[in-house]
Amino acid sequence: MPPSLSDSIPVLISGAGPTGLTAALVLLRNGINVRIIEKLSVFHPGSRGPGLQPRTLELFHQAGVHEIINAAQPPTPFRSYKPGTMEPDKGIVMGKTHAPTPHFPYADRVVLGQHRTEHILREHIAKYDVHVELSTELRSFEQNGDYITVQLVKKRQDSEEETAETVQAQYLIGADGARSAVRKGLGCTFLGETCDDARIITGDIRFVGEGLTRDYFHRFGVVGKKSVFLRPCRSIGTNDDGYQLVMGGAEIDVSATLAGGHEAVYAIIQELVPTKLEFRELIWVGEFRPNIRMADKFGEGRVFIAGDAAHPTGGQGLNSSVQDAFNLAWKLSLVLKHLSPPSLLTTYTTERHPIIAEMLNITTAILNQAALGSDRAWEHPEKLRMLGVNYRASPLVLDELSPAVDRAPTPAYGEADEVLAGALVAGDRAPDAPGVVDGEGRAYRMFDILQPVRHTVLVFAPSVGEAEDVVKAVEGRESWEDIVRVVIVVPIGASIKGTESLGGVLVLRDADQFAYAGFRAKEGDKRVVVVRPDGYMGAVVRGVDGIERYFKGIFL
Repeated sequence: MPPSLSDSIPVLISGAGPTGLTAALVLLRNGINVRIIEKLSVFHPGSRGPGLQPRTLELFHQAGVHEIINAAQPPTPFRSYKPGTMEPDKGIVMGKTHAPTPHFPYADRVVLGQHRTEHILREHIAKYDVHVELSTELRSFEQNGDYITVQLVKKRQDSEEETAETVQAQYLIGADGARSAVRKGLGCTFLGETCDDARIITGDIRFVGEGLTRDYFHRFGVVGKKSVFLRPCRSIGTNDDGYQLVMGGAEIDVSATLAGGHEAVYAIIQELVPTKLEFRELIWVGEFRPNIRMADKFGEGRVFIAGDAAHPTGGQGLNSSVQDAFNLAWKLSLVLKHLSPPSLLTTYTTERHPIIAEMLNITTAILNQAALGSDRAWEHPEKLRMLGVNYRASPLVLDELSPAVDRAPTPAYGEADEVLAGALVAGDRAPDAPGVVDGEGRAYRMFDILQPVRHTVLVFAPSVGEAEDVVKAVEGRESWEDIVRVVIVVPIGASIKGTESLGGVLVLRDADQFAYAGFRAKEGDKRVVVVRPDGYMGAVVRGVDGIERYFKGIFL
């Protein structure tokens, strides 16, 4: 059957995991239409990578995806057992715990099955009448100057029949996983290595066991030889019988076990867990092979890769992938609206590459500890909370107010002590701050004000009058109307009455005194912080001149 020619679309997204769905949502919220395809015939049922770090929760908050935050649960405490017994050996603390603060409302890692995260994201893009097209595979693409020609194949679920389709798109995002067809089409080379000797089996299973409490994440067997990890998971199965399983070790033949199906998997679990077990269902099972690799570039021309397509299964996968999607999507939306030059898109690789490189260094150290059987592999380092991830070295950011020592070279994941101490310069994440109120007494929090559809210009000034020059400068640019918002924040003792003449400008008083502290503003001074659509501070400047300098690097 000859291919049909579809109408050109702004963005085609190949892959409907967390990366593709997040990119789709941010683009849709910015008014950019997308088409999202998935080669699988059904949505993946597995919990896979369930860990959600605090920075990921912050981004979902700013994107309005509160259902993920509400559904996630704290990690279950970890317990190992003496080999061949049900006698607890020791508990392992999986990293420090932290109390939420006004500036860090999401303090610790939480867990939610990836299938649940994806389901919630699909519900959000459905509000824009966009739905994932299953059984649709990208076979090839060709860049043609102003557009891309993509060859798709649609498969009927009830037969082997295939229908070819030719699609024209202005941009293509490859979020199609570790075996990415988009990455291969770009001709990217890999930096790093594959851990062929660290093959493990992972999956979701339903069973009940005598004396096996669901209050712990269990480890049975001997790590490095033969072991199984069982994490109770409420989003798997019914009646509290669901677990995420991980098994591995030199004495487990991964290929033979997978070929043996549920009976082979059940046999290993029963061998290692010395109690009566009632197996109910093996929902899915597969192989996981850690990769310490990333592509040498994350895009070329009109084609980009993100998530596992750019850095396959390197650990921190979903969390890094969500940040990839945010970083790329806000820039792509501005270029598609002809508000920013295409050169802005080159900063996607410039900004994300150092972060992924350091992520791989961190996870490599953890994998090395795990290979040695060290329990330190479970002691999640502070950096994994990702609250220190920054773009300080980006060519886009501008800081006029921080001393040179504050702007010294900083690791892309930041320094944990520095983050907790409240150090803040351009390129860092913007903190939350509750308890800012408007003239009618309505309370706001900063994370509700910051959104992925615009830049937010926060003007910290002793009085409303001292911020009016910024208001006039921004409102004088018609092209900025929907993509830049000014928010004035004055100290607790300042008046905000009579500000109606400022029109749509939000004027707030720092009633609980968290905003000035969080953004390191001084009550007697003026400070302007420009927060990007991805929640990072693009500029920390004195006033109008600094704002214009920053936006010259963003807009046409």
